[in-house]
Amino acid sequence: MKFGLVSGDGLPISGLLTIFRNVLDIGITDGLVELPVPADLGYSWRPDKGDFYPRGAIVDGYPSWLHVLDSSSVVTAVHGDLPERWQDLRRQVARATDLTAGERADLRSRIAAMTTGYRDYFLRWLAEYDVDWVVAVNMTLSDAVPVTAGLHAAVRARYGSGGRPGGVLFWDHDLFGSCAIVEDGQRVYPAAPNEFTPLPTAEDHVRWVVISEELAAEAREYPTDAVPRVLPNVLPTVPTGHLEERHHAFLRQHGLAPDRPLVLVPVRMFRIKGVEIAVEVFAAARAACVRSGLPAPYLLVFGSLEEDADYAAEVLALIRELRVEEDVVLLGGVPLGSYQDGGGRWRLDEVDLLRVAASRDGLVLFTPNVTDVETIGLGPALASAAGLPSAVTPYDAFDQVYGSDFRCLRLGATAGSRSGAGSEVARALHDPASRLGAGGGATNRAALDRIFPTEPWRRMLHDLQAHLSGEADTRSLPATPAPSFSQT
Repeated sequence: MKFGLVSGDGLPISGLLTIFRNVLDIGITDGLVELPVPADLGYSWRPDKGDFYPRGAIVDGYPSWLHVLDSSSVVTAVHGDLPERWQDLRRQVARATDLTAGERADLRSRIAAMTTGYRDYFLRWLAEYDVDWVVAVNMTLSDAVPVTAGLHAAVRARYGSGGRPGGVLFWDHDLFGSCAIVEDGQRVYPAAPNEFTPLPTAEDHVRWVVISEELAAEAREYPTDAVPRVLPNVLPTVPTGHLEERHHAFLRQHGLAPDRPLVLVPVRMFRIKGVEIAVEVFAAARAACVRSGLPAPYLLVFGSLEEDADYAAEVLALIRELRVEEDVVLLGGVPLGSYQDGGGRWRLDEVDLLRVAASRDGLVLFTPNVTDVETIGLGPALASAAGLPSAVTPYDAFDQVYGSDFRCLRLGATAGSRSGAGSEVARALHDPASRLGAGGGATNRAALDRIFPTEPWRRMLHDLQAHLSGEADTRSLPATPAPSFSQT
């Protein structure tokens, strides 16, 4: 099968893409996937992603399996290079219930005018790369409804009504109600779909999957006859054993002393991800180690400073205020695959960073600063996949997803309690008996097998291949039983 990818994230490197890579690995193992995958990563419609609009950042290390398209030409062709138009459109869609009839008509006209350009654009590249199935990641959210509408129209023209086999797989990690991001006192997305937000439909060329039962329950309330399947995220396999030369070179180039633990923050540099909380906890843990005469840890932050410059400036100011500059490494966006850049410096991917941290008896901090946006929160899972402990601030989905038996440090919600957590984190870094508790590693690994099974995605990939050959219709097959995301 030839896959294409459309991402609503608007980023050169995103956690969603690493999960897609993990899914592709299943297809490659089973001989189902033809590489490379042509991909539009959403640069041309996400001016809120700082300097990435409209071409993306300069990335010299995209992996060979991914062919990233330059979609910047469609910006001028559709509406001129005016990011304010995108920003205003998203705001208007989010507040649609407050608009007058005239304002709604004007918004509808603006969306329609931009939709045609994106329909034509998607049709061109789907044909050029002979795509069988285009995977649309987080395109149901209303970051750019003309783009989603254009994608719907393009795949209907190419695959629908007796067209060629194949279609679109909408893959949603967030939906309207669950993605309660607030900026300047206003929701970025409406709390529910409205007349302007295209939704997946129950057509033979459309598949719709979500990552949790909670999202599926929300989707069932949407005004569409499509019913999504629950397909859990696929975690990477983290090899064990001795480090390789690229790992040692990475440690040397950052001057990371061999006797000091590594603490990872595997999130984007985006406000709701709470990187500032991770810095506070780290600083407290570092101080506790110094007081006890133990080697102080290093902190490695995954996210790019370019995504949200204002927030990044706040985090940098906090690092200086807490005087931990020499012990914090800002990785500037973790690549999808490890590589050496033009200067010969190694950029390690998620798996390699987990391997390095595991070799240093490290830890993962996952510290969202709001409780109602994360739908899974993969930080604890990534930690356990590598045999590492994790420390987590409260968020609603944690107990729903991981359950009460999952072993991790539960940090308090207040600044005072987070400061006090420094001693706990320091103890977890240096006392092997306290890292995961008795049997905690085995308990967590068993939980991962239950929460993130690979078989549902393997079945989906085989179903998509069968559809191309006319052997089966995915919708007529019995639904794959969804894993339980709750503990009773």
